[in-house]
Amino acid sequence: MAAESCAADCASVASIEAFNSECFCMAVDPQALHASLDAVLAEHGLSATLAESHPHLFSALPVYVSRRQIDQMARVVAAVEETTALPVYQSAVLAWAPEIARFDPGSPGGLLGLDFHLGTDGPRLIEINTNPGGVLLNALLGQAQRVCMPKTTKPPTDAARVDDAVRRCMLTEWQLQRGSAPMGFVAIVDESPKQQYLYAEFVLFRELFRRHGYRAEICAPEELWLEHGHLRLGDNRVDLIYNRLTDFALQQPAHAVMRTAYLTGAVAVSPHPRAHALYADKRNLSLLGNRDFLESAGASPTSTATLSAAVPETRLLTAQNRDSMWAERRHYFFKPAAGFGSKASYRGDKLTRRVWDDIAGANYLAQEVVAPSERLGGANTAAFKVDIRCYAYRGEALLYAARIYQGQTTNFRTPGGGFAPVLTDKDG
Repeated sequence: MAAESCAADCASVASIEAFNSECFCMAVDPQALHASLDAVLAEHGLSATLAESHPHLFSALPVYVSRRQIDQMARVVAAVEETTALPVYQSAVLAWAPEIARFDPGSPGGLLGLDFHLGTDGPRLIEINTNPGGVLLNALLGQAQRVCMPKTTKPPTDAARVDDAVRRCMLTEWQLQRGSAPMGFVAIVDESPKQQYLYAEFVLFRELFRRHGYRAEICAPEELWLEHGHLRLGDNRVDLIYNRLTDFALQQPAHAVMRTAYLTGAVAVSPHPRAHALYADKRNLSLLGNRDFLESAGASPTSTATLSAAVPETRLLTAQNRDSMWAERRHYFFKPAAGFGSKASYRGDKLTRRVWDDIAGANYLAQEVVAPSERLGGANTAAFKVDIRCYAYRGEALLYAARIYQGQTTNFRTPGGGFAPVLTDKDG
């Protein structure tokens, strides 16, 4: 819908990107959005309102991204999908992956979240996630937004169609792993799920499955058990696990039952360990951005050009390059290969010698620093940093969302920050 009160001078903004510094019209009524989510949660015994528990989950400001950059990100999504299917690429990344990744259950592994910084020379792919949070929350956010300048701007994808796209994604995962067998019961699994920051989204997933005739529950991995070759939750036989664990290789003792069930075919799992190894291990970026490797692996000229331009320089940290990387550290961001979010990640110009020595024996990589773009929240306020997440499946972009924040890395602690809707130009 159109914004109810839009500054008249928004119409004179020179470019779509300029809206980020010159248009401060609110795209979302956060109170109304929180109220709609609270109503869903209250039906299931969750009394604390989302506005109280998650005050910085949603931003009222949209982020404006040019159609050219939207199209560039879509091309990156397609290029990643093409390249990760190449046998040479798969052999290379599986060589450093856990043993469980060699088991192929037959499906791609569910939704991807590709995170971008919008650099001066185009979108730069910072990382890929195989269990990205926020897709259903951002779909609600997109449906709640009020479009400033509706004659010239619009969402890049239809948020109202995301629920069905996610449902079809999960059904495809099931069918590729189980063929024509009917899917009856879905378990949404994470550690201490009610304590997770995005537990509200678990409820949205559960309700999505139930609306389409599937039984679904949220549970911790310890609640699952095996009986006569079937995985069970209480009295229910589990057909599909929607896996939100960050133990990507299912190595922890608490996940042993789930690991056994996955490897023996007792349950379908999505996302699964192989998907993380092929897409989301951060070491993979050292190959995805390497033109020589891409050409030798058989990537198409289009994918080679797209990825070598979009992926920042990424180097594995080794004993051989340790001294040179310390000397050049200000130009890099250091991340654990199997990490998630920003845990144990360090910006080089903030890195102390003590921390450097601590990570010496760990699997770390160095990624060229790409400054995020900015969004002003008002004429006299400090700028927010911005990253863009593209939710995708099988090479197709399904939804674009922004995260706006202040500080070193993305967070949901910034007043005025959080998930934000993305708008682009209608005519491109």
